[in-house]
Amino acid sequence: MGLLDRPTAGEVSIDGKPTTHLDDDGLTRFRGRTLGFVFQFHNLLASFTALENVMIPAWGDRGHAGPQLRASAEKLLVEVGLGARVHNRASDLSGGEAQRVALARALVQEPPLVLADEPTGNLDTQTADEIFTLLRRFNRERGTTFLIVTHDTRLAGRCDRIVNLVDGCIVSDIAAPSAR
Repeated sequence: MGLLDRPTAGEVSIDGKPTTHLDDDGLTRFRGRTLGFVFQFHNLLASFTALENVMIPAWGDRGHAGPQLRASAEKLLVEVGLGARVHNRASDLSGGEAQRVALARALVQEPPLVLADEPTGNLDTQTADEIFTLLRRFNRERGTTFLIVTHDTRLAGRCDRIVNLVDGCIVSDIAAPSAR
């Protein structure tokens, strides 16, 4: 789904755009401009600042970090509650702060879809709730779709739709009570 592997059969289309025909460079560009990623382990570069970590996807896509990118990244860090930590190295951030940086990084290119793999899996309950509240806010305010993979039924129950998979097969697909 994240276009990190090519399908062995069929076609992967995102927003109506087929991806199978894209070469590696085209796939990388498409992925970088269309998808954001939030991982369970935030995957920040420890020696980079929060700001630099947020700017990395756009740097890779644009080849430079101009003032507009810097301003967008700083704004996102403020929006996730890290305005005072913009220039702190990732190694100096708590787990919750690092996950907020990872969320800002996923959003810096303004992708329509963010894939979140256990985004609260390594966080305490309060911090997990704060991260989910941010996901929900960006969903409602920006229209960003978040596809969240989680084993946390409490978190899943707060989502608009729950698709349960067992051994790679869909066993249920329901609108969650919060979405009704």
